[in-house]
Amino acid sequence: MRIDLSPTSWGRVIVVTVAGTAFFIGAAFFVDSYNFPSLSPEALLWAKLTDLFLPLILGGSFLFFLMWKMRQLAITQKELTIVAATDSLTAVFNRGAFSMLVEAYLEKARSHAVADTGALLIVDADHFKSINDRLGHDCGDQALKIIANTIKAQLRGADIVGRIGGEEFAVFLPGADASRSWLVAEGIRRRIREIEFSHEGRPCPLRSASAASPSAASRPMPTCSRSRTSISTRRNRMAATR
Repeated sequence: MRIDLSPTSWGRVIVVTVAGTAFFIGAAFFVDSYNFPSLSPEALLWAKLTDLFLPLILGGSFLFFLMWKMRQLAITQKELTIVAATDSLTAVFNRGAFSMLVEAYLEKARSHAVADTGALLIVDADHFKSINDRLGHDCGDQALKIIANTIKAQLRGADIVGRIGGEEFAVFLPGADASRSWLVAEGIRRRIREIEFSHEGRPCPLRSASAASPSAASRPMPTCSRSRTSISTRRNRMAATR
């Protein structure tokens, strides 16, 4: 059984506390060992008890408190990192985090001379402004959340999805060929078309159309422009109409 020693785990707190306390006890016995021969039996017993319990109580308590606070800081830092990389409305990666992850994957793929680096899908809600104008921004935000959740439901664990614009999403499929990227794009289009979206009892269906390009998207992200020739692309335009 492997113990989790990550900065956010209790395993790290316990292991460091136990190991550090044992070190303190050993150091106390080592230092006092030079005085042990000159002590009476009763004094020797008290000296050994002091060398055992004093580091155990003081050192153990100090190490546990220190590691507990460090764990809390690690958890807070992890949460802040997630917040900084996540779009607050749709709970997918924001543009910066998405671009960084895609670029990192492509750099790794190029270093290993991988032929099929992956596919980039652009999901764009055309005429989305009409929903905001007719039904309000709250309704538009709800539609974006539904679209984001629908996209995530069609992806594998290694796939990456991010919101790169107001109503524009990007999906990166690591290692996907043209066939799989088409299937994913078509699945997203079909699922969004099947959404029963309404506001105050008035239906507002999300209909979609799909087009494909063998190389880069007609509107790629600037931060991904260096990867235009190394990825295949499927563009999935989502037309939001009443």
